[in-house]
Amino acid sequence: MSISLADARFLFDRATGLIRRGWLSLRTRGLRASWERVRAQLRRVPAAQRAALYFPAATPRVPARLATSAEPLASIVIPVYGQLEHTLRCLRALAEQPPQAAFEVIVVDDGSPDDSAEVLPTIAGLRHHRRAVNGGFIAACNDGAALARGEFLVFLNNDTVPQPGWLDALLQTFTDHPGAGLVGAQLLYPDGRLQEAGGVVRNDGSADKLGRLAAPMQPEFASVRRVDYCSGAAIAIRSEEFNAAGGFDIRYAPAFYEDTDLAMSVRSRSLEVLCQPGSKVVHIEGATAGTDTRHGAKAYQVRNQRIFLERWRETLHRHPGHEVSGPGLTRHLHTRCILVIDALTPTPDRDSGSLRLVNLMRLLRAEGAHVVFLPADLKHAGAYTEALQALGVETWFAPFVGGVPAWMREHGPRFDSVIACRHYVAREFLPLLRKHAPQAQLVFDTIDLHYLREQRAAEVAGDAAWARTAQRTRVLELDVIARSDLTLVVSDAERALLATDAPAARVEVLSNLHRIAGPGAPFAQRRDLVFVGGFRHPPNVDAVRWFADAVFPRVRLRLPDVRFHCIGGDVVEAIGALAARDGITVHGHVPDIAPYMDGCRVALAPLRYGAGVKGKVNLSMAHGQPVVATSCAIEGMHTRDGHDVLVADDANAFADAVVRLHEDEALWTTLSRNGLDNVARHFSLDAARETVRQVFFAPRD
Repeated sequence: MSISLADARFLFDRATGLIRRGWLSLRTRGLRASWERVRAQLRRVPAAQRAALYFPAATPRVPARLATSAEPLASIVIPVYGQLEHTLRCLRALAEQPPQAAFEVIVVDDGSPDDSAEVLPTIAGLRHHRRAVNGGFIAACNDGAALARGEFLVFLNNDTVPQPGWLDALLQTFTDHPGAGLVGAQLLYPDGRLQEAGGVVRNDGSADKLGRLAAPMQPEFASVRRVDYCSGAAIAIRSEEFNAAGGFDIRYAPAFYEDTDLAMSVRSRSLEVLCQPGSKVVHIEGATAGTDTRHGAKAYQVRNQRIFLERWRETLHRHPGHEVSGPGLTRHLHTRCILVIDALTPTPDRDSGSLRLVNLMRLLRAEGAHVVFLPADLKHAGAYTEALQALGVETWFAPFVGGVPAWMREHGPRFDSVIACRHYVAREFLPLLRKHAPQAQLVFDTIDLHYLREQRAAEVAGDAAWARTAQRTRVLELDVIARSDLTLVVSDAERALLATDAPAARVEVLSNLHRIAGPGAPFAQRRDLVFVGGFRHPPNVDAVRWFADAVFPRVRLRLPDVRFHCIGGDVVEAIGALAARDGITVHGHVPDIAPYMDGCRVALAPLRYGAGVKGKVNLSMAHGQPVVATSCAIEGMHTRDGHDVLVADDANAFADAVVRLHEDEALWTTLSRNGLDNVARHFSLDAARETVRQVFFAPRD
């Protein structure tokens, strides 16, 4: 087979280009970082870990119409110069898989030499603008922005295939993360591997893509994360923010570094630049500008790096050098790096301990920390794992954790603090943490004092074997407390107990954490009784059985039409059987509990034993729903009988309190109002903020 002169030139340029880039990498990055880049290039990503991608049919067909709006929320600006085939494929994807949000599409034709000027105006719903002369990527984008009508500007390369849901995920990020200033999509290669999950800027002004050639679901890159910049191939920014920055800076004309500069400008105004992995866009890298920095438009990348470095030199001295690789590349974007370990991935719609933990992670992120979560079972928990990732928590699971000791050996050095939840989890991890994260503050989060709960259960049951089990738990739990740097409990009552049982321990109270839902429906629009609690928790099983057997019949004698709604997952046989009784509905797990919080008149907490602060009481109060509770259920909750709760411990008194509260509108209104105030003062995220700052962000000796 003969080789033409053009073939030979291509092979020569590719070979010399690889040699040159390899030599430059060795000089600037060093041997280790350069070898990591080679390994990434050769890394095999299994098919199961690659993204399943959508592509429109391979046809030159011109889409007849785009489902755009005259009143768009988002204006999609697509700059084009030639490459009509790429542009049409991108537009077919938008036509076949339109976003849910109202949008418009503005194609800015930068003097294309092909048929773009004749073909594109024929597409209904498309706004076409042709520049008189070719001005480059920056000029085309700025022209498109000037024509935009949406609250958000979305810049999209024409050599992309946006995946279903891409735009809605980008826009939702601004709602979920109020500090977001610029949000970029996760860019993918056509084979389903990761091209870029945002980028990092080094202290010499050079920019590196994060996650290149990795699996898109790899934990480091699968959560919403702070980055230095996102490639302009698919980014969203508020129009007012883009205008405040002066648009893409023309000093970088015709192209390259304008997106990096815009991101730096956004961050200079204390806003975040985030990569949103829920937004996926296939990008044909280099289809327009090529990839060789020695020739053509790509050569401007080298020139513009010098301009960028000069402009941002003072900021860049805090950025990593080329000797840094791996997770440390984005360390400068966070005040702390904190690892959270629990037995399972939290399920905040099922139990109060999970809700508290998720809200604690929210608080840590709001204070500038990068939060990493490791479930001891190493399982991907479906929607619950994805919810943590959407929150911005780097969440690990198998097969990406090959083994806990190896993972801890690799990642341990990056953590400033580690939160280990529950004594049986913390006990397993403490030796590994002391060895592989010796610099980290080790915080034991009790969730509640397990030995106290078990002691009380033994007392209620009068069971000597349970009492011996509780004593063994006490020994184990106090040992973990002694070996930790700090212990978190949820109430002053538990802190007072540890002052006797573990006097040398440093103990802080971090109680339940709730967001205030508001007063909900008024008295007249509510009816019935409700209990909320998962039935893997034995105190809840005991509480509902006692209420159904001893209390509810007394209530029904006086309120014959009232119903008792029993809500909670993992229903055991003894609870399920209660559904056969008149007036009792056993719902099991309810995905959306708000209708019961806003619709039922009285909440019940008939617990006869337990420990910690009861989330079911906080939850109802946060919805303006008054509670009848036992003394055990309100321990450590800063409540007063008759002020923000009604308290009763025997069956007759409990039934009297339920009937009184269900029928007395004035009393109900008082408890509703004061309950909301109780949660705001003691159990809201704002109430816990100062404790979180002192425990995790104050300078350590």
